[in-house]
This record gives sequence, structure tokens and C-alpha cells, in this order.
Amino acid sequence: MWDYRCLDTYIKDNRSTNLLTASTNKKKVCFLVLDQGTSSTKSFLFDIQGTLEHSAKIKHSLTRPAPYHVECDPITILEACRFLIDQALSIVKSKGGTIQSMGLAVQRSTFLFWERKSLEPRTQALSWQDSRAHSIIKDFEPYQNQIKRITGTPLSAHFGGPKYLHCLIENPTLKQEVLSGNILFGPLSAFLTHALTGTPAVDESIACRSLLFNLSTGKWSEKLLDLFQVPRFSLPKLVPTEYSFGTVSTGDIQLKCVVGDQQAALIGQGGWKTGTLAMNFGTSGSVQFNVGRGPALIPGLISSILTSSNTSKMYMVEGTINACNSLFYHLEKELNIPHEQMHWHKRCQERKTNGVFIPGFTGLAAPYWASGFPDICEGIDTSDPNDMIRAGMESIGFLIYDILEQMKPIATSWPKKLTASGGGARSPLLQFIADLTDLPVCHSTMRDRTAYGVYQLIRPKEKNLSKFEESYFNLTFHPSMTKDQQKSKVNCWHKALGNAGLIK
Repeated sequence: MWDYRCLDTYIKDNRSTNLLTASTNKKKVCFLVLDQGTSSTKSFLFDIQGTLEHSAKIKHSLTRPAPYHVECDPITILEACRFLIDQALSIVKSKGGTIQSMGLAVQRSTFLFWERKSLEPRTQALSWQDSRAHSIIKDFEPYQNQIKRITGTPLSAHFGGPKYLHCLIENPTLKQEVLSGNILFGPLSAFLTHALTGTPAVDESIACRSLLFNLSTGKWSEKLLDLFQVPRFSLPKLVPTEYSFGTVSTGDIQLKCVVGDQQAALIGQGGWKTGTLAMNFGTSGSVQFNVGRGPALIPGLISSILTSSNTSKMYMVEGTINACNSLFYHLEKELNIPHEQMHWHKRCQERKTNGVFIPGFTGLAAPYWASGFPDICEGIDTSDPNDMIRAGMESIGFLIYDILEQMKPIATSWPKKLTASGGGARSPLLQFIADLTDLPVCHSTMRDRTAYGVYQLIRPKEKNLSKFEESYFNLTFHPSMTKDQQKSKVNCWHKALGNAGLIK
């Protein structure tokens, strides 16, 4: 459980126009965003012009009760959300202002069961990192092409359908309660929406991670519901990302948007335009590519809804990386390094390695989709922790390279630069990506682009956003490797994947 000692609150941008300090007779209006992530829940208050006025964060922890089991406590997260909403409301009211509406970005492939009436969770929330359902995945391999064609998503133990069936196989009592209609199953976002507004609903961008959603029709797929033995009545209602979810009871605030965190990150980096490509690095990593008004199916990548309303949809193709910041938390334990001494970006900055590290502790996502396996080290000096850390960091860059190579065939024109945001977008990683891709990599000046993306979805559409240009960056990393060096590094990576049986 969290407590107030975990609360990290800070005020930003105290200019004279600040919503919370400005002196005016006009009632002040702002917008509240919650970004519910893997390791923390954050709140943000934006004014009507898009200026960030206040931000707060409550951390929470994951548990790993068994190999490839990764869980979080949904009640802990719900309490954090309620506290942050109450806090934001109190701040705004103390200044004579009002919160016009609220939006919510949520980690996507985290699923749980909860009681329909009491809202009591019947399981922990199975994290997006959780791959306990790997034991049943082989049973569905004959259907993997059909699953990809319907959902736009590769077959993987990380997603909703396999998690659902695994839990019911392991717990026959839970199965009987689900069949009686007493239990709901869905993503963490749907549980939070149900608890905050009284309405159990899942937005289309997050429904894409269920392996139950038909990307073309925008409905639950009857074929896949049957395949994973999921009764339709056990699922929350499907709705667009921009939707009137209801009133948040804790503060009489209208929840107007629920969206996947990586979708929000792309929008926050100016991803409204077809052909826009952006990277985001947090606990996990992601490369997102806006493909416009219709879905595009790419081998090894996820096709999903970027954002939707009652009148329109935008789609994206995405490559996800399970081990980003989570990789370094993992290496802290593996190498016995205290968290306050890790500073992975400093350890990597002046390092070089000829070794390859393949992170298997949460499995590989795009473009290989391998369930959890022991970490693989080739050519690493295991007596030197920094060699392991550098090779681990490079694994992120290699996966970015592989994802981008998969995206190239659908791009009518390839970007002349890459953009990156998020807390894991550190200098040595961005430099390595620039070296591998032979493209400049630009770092966003605004760290919390996910929150800004949600704000853009709930803001008044007629307002100009002159205060935060989407293209504004503070650092650019230019390629420094020769072509031969690039080729040698990538070949070593692919050879290690081949030796591990991850590619043919």
C-alpha cells in the first residue's frame, strides 16, 4: 500500500499567467490528467492554453510471486487515483477555479477480474509484464494468423485473452462465478473507470490489447471470444477513447477520455498527422507510427487504434519493448547494485562493449514475441557489471532498430529525424539509436508527453497551443558510427538472437 511519504508533489511554470496564482475576476478553468503507469500514478493540471501548472506523483510497487508472474494491487492504484483527484480539486478550488474535465492514460496490457456489484477485485492486476499464460500459448499457435488478421495484434501471453483463460483454468471457482455473471474481466483502465464513475467501460485503444477486439469492425470478435472461452457478458462495454465516461464521484468531475499510455505519448509528440513517428521510453519502450484512417497489418508489430470518437478513428502501428527502465531494475537485483547507485545512463556513457544481452525476464515483445525465458549473455565480461549494463542498454537500441526496419515498407516517406520522450530517454540510449539508424534523434523538452497527449484530447479544440510546440526539443543526438560499425553491431545482435532460437 502507498502512504503520504510516497507522494512527490511539485509545482511547475510559475509565470505571471499561472492559472493557480493569477489575479483575475474571471473564474479560472483547468483540465486534470491522470497518467497511471507501471510504477506510479501521476496527476497533472493544465490551464486552458496548455501550460502545465501542477504535477504530483504517487509510487507503487510490483510483486513477482513466481517466475514470469508480475502483479500490482488494483486497490492501491485506485486509492492513489482518488487521492490525486482530491488533491488537484482542492488546489484549484482554493484559487477560485474549476476543473472543466478530466482524462486518463493507463498502462494497457494489465488485466484483472473484479466483482460487478461490489467492485472488489478477485485477482491482483496481472501486469503487462506478466507472461504466466505462456503455458497455454502453444495450444493457440494454429490460430495465430487468424488472431493477427482480426485484432492486428500478435498472439502473446502478455495480452488479455490468454490471461483470462489461464486464470480460469487455474481457478475453477472463479470460472463458475464468471459464468454466473457476477464477475467482470478487463484491463486495469476499465476497473478504474468503473470504480471512479460507476460505469464499467473499456476504450478502443486499450481493448486492442485484449486479443478479443476486431480492429476492422470496432466490436468484440465472436470468433475470438469463443476461442478464449470468454462470455461477452463478462466484458465491460466498448466505447471510444473520447467519450462521456461519467462523473468522477470523488470530485464531480466529468471523465471525458480514457486512452492507452503509449497512444497518448504519440499524440503528445505531435502525432496527429499521418506518417508521424515517435518513440517513448518509460518502464517499457515503444515506437509508434500514425498510419491514418485505416489499420495496417505489419508482421511482428501491433496495429491498434490511436484515438477514436463517435465520428472518427485514427490508427497506429506500434512496436513495444518490454524491458526498458524495467531492465535496469532487473539488473539491480541480478548484479546486487543498490537502486541509488545504479545510474545506468552514467555507467553507460563512456562505455563500449562487444557483448550482446538479450533480456528474457519479461519476454521479448516486438518484433519477436517470445514468452519469458532466462536472460542470454554472449561475449559479455560478467566480472564487470558495467559491461552487462551497457549491453543491456544496447538491447533496447537494437530492438528499436528492428522495429523501425519492420515499419519502413508502409512509410510513404521516411522521417529525417526521430523524436523521443519519457523518463528512460537518456543520452547514451538516444545516441546509440542515432548511431544504429543513421538518423538524428531529438529529445523532447517536455518529459511528460503522455499527459500532454491526454490534455490535447480533452482540451477545447478551438484553442491554439502556442505555448508548447510539438516540435520543440532541447537536445539532438547525431549519428557517429561508420556504416561498417553499424553493420557489425547489428549482425552480432541478430546472430545472438539466432543462436537463442528467437529468429531463423
